[in-house]
Amino acid sequence: MTEDDEFAEFANAHAERLRTTAFMLCHDWHLAQDLTQTALTKLFLSWRRAVQADNLYAYAQKILLRAYLDHRRRRSSTESTPGVLHEPAYRESPELRLTMLDALGRLPARDRAIVILRYFEDYSVEQVADVLEIPASVVKSQTRRSLTKLREVLSADQLALFA
Repeated sequence: MTEDDEFAEFANAHAERLRTTAFMLCHDWHLAQDLTQTALTKLFLSWRRAVQADNLYAYAQKILLRAYLDHRRRRSSTESTPGVLHEPAYRESPELRLTMLDALGRLPARDRAIVILRYFEDYSVEQVADVLEIPASVVKSQTRRSLTKLREVLSADQLALFA
């Protein structure tokens, strides 16, 4: 199997999950697709080195997260898309998902990344610290603050959401 075939197999197996993670970070399916494509392009360009990683998916996710944070730092990240964007249909509780995504959207970019990596991707504190290149103590304190803010935002809907 050639390196191109190995990459294509990896990309086919993991692109959707990477795109979902990107959407949870940015709340825009078009931007999520762009971020996923950017991450996969960068992964392809460094494939020989990347394939030696202990966890290739985590390596790809780190590239995706850096692409997202880089995008947020640019001025163009404040642009908005006119019109209504249609999200894919969800099988389970779309109201809960939209409410949670809205609440996550109120967090700053790095805090949102921490929460998503900790609770959506099930990373440990140390893994999140490694991916974001910040101390574990910062991950812990930002997680605590972010969860407090999410509880405040969701307090009115909490009984309806989790009944």
